[in-house]
Amino acid sequence: MPVLASHRKPRSTRQHSPAVGVTTAALASVTLLSAQSAGAAPAAPAKPTVEEIQKKVDDLYRQAGTATQEYNRVKEATDQQRRKVDRILDDVARRTDAINESRRTLGSYAAAQYRAGAVGPTAALIFADSPQSYFDQTHLMSRLSERQRGAVEDYETKRAAAAKQRAEATRSLESLTASQTALRTSKQTVQRKLAEARTLLARLTAEEKARLAELERRREAEARRKAEERAEAEAAEAAAEAERRRQEEARRQQRPGAPATTPPRTGGGSTSPYAAEAAKALAFARGQIGKPYVWGATGPSSYDCSGLTQAAWKEAGVDLPRTTWDQVEAGTRVATDDLLPGDLVFFYDDISHVGLYIGGGKMIHAPKPGANVREESIYSMPIHGSVRPA
Repeated sequence: MPVLASHRKPRSTRQHSPAVGVTTAALASVTLLSAQSAGAAPAAPAKPTVEEIQKKVDDLYRQAGTATQEYNRVKEATDQQRRKVDRILDDVARRTDAINESRRTLGSYAAAQYRAGAVGPTAALIFADSPQSYFDQTHLMSRLSERQRGAVEDYETKRAAAAKQRAEATRSLESLTASQTALRTSKQTVQRKLAEARTLLARLTAEEKARLAELERRREAEARRKAEERAEAEAAEAAAEAERRRQEEARRQQRPGAPATTPPRTGGGSTSPYAAEAAKALAFARGQIGKPYVWGATGPSSYDCSGLTQAAWKEAGVDLPRTTWDQVEAGTRVATDDLLPGDLVFFYDDISHVGLYIGGGKMIHAPKPGANVREESIYSMPIHGSVRPA
């Protein structure tokens, strides 16, 4: 049977070259764009806003305040260590003089022994004026030997004590050197933070400086508003207390023979012992208004924050520690709502600033470098806590 021919059309092989061309062109375009992107200069970082600059400057001043307290702490420790070293060195000098005196005594005994030892006992007896004089001289030399032993023991005791003091002096000098190194480091940290803040402010344009000043005015206005509210609340509380006392006195007068009421002698009453001491501290602080803030200063021509509060309360007979970190522990903690004139108000989480409360939501404080001692709202900074120092 003959084979039938196939009528199917042969499979056609379609050409895909146009699609390949498109893909190649697309890849070429992507490569070109990538090359152009790689060659382009990186975008300049965005310039910080005035608000960001203000926050940065505030943070630098706060860090400088913290570094100032560290400087104060190390300086106080350095001064104490220096005084200790001076006392030890004075003691070493006195002990050295005592050793030299003991050495001279031993020398005289040694010379006497040498002279006595030049003649033997038999010869000494023979050449003595009489047997009695020999025995007298022998007795004297015996007593001299006892004194010699005592002198040697005294010399050894003094020499050991002097060696111990010299070793302590060496350790104290090493500690003093370490404290001085830490003091220099703290000083450099303060200076660096302040320099960074000054650099940021110096780069501001006139328009930015005006904007920054406006932000400061708004912040101060808000702090004043809060202080005024606090002052009104304190005035209302004082008026209520006065009315309570008036009514109590009126009731007393209606009862013949009743004892007269007396104001309380504790707390913040105007006649309380604390109020009298606080008045002295506040009077001193007011006398310092207008003097410049200088970090590490304790007066009389300039102050840092804790230097001012320390000097003010010293005027009232109360010795406060040097740093804010120690002052916050030097008294009774009080709530912000219970503040009385004379109380210490501390700021920031790291307790790097302090002011002296004067009432009405205000304080006297030494603010920061470039500013003078002044009255200001306690709400101008975040409050950490408060202490009544007496």
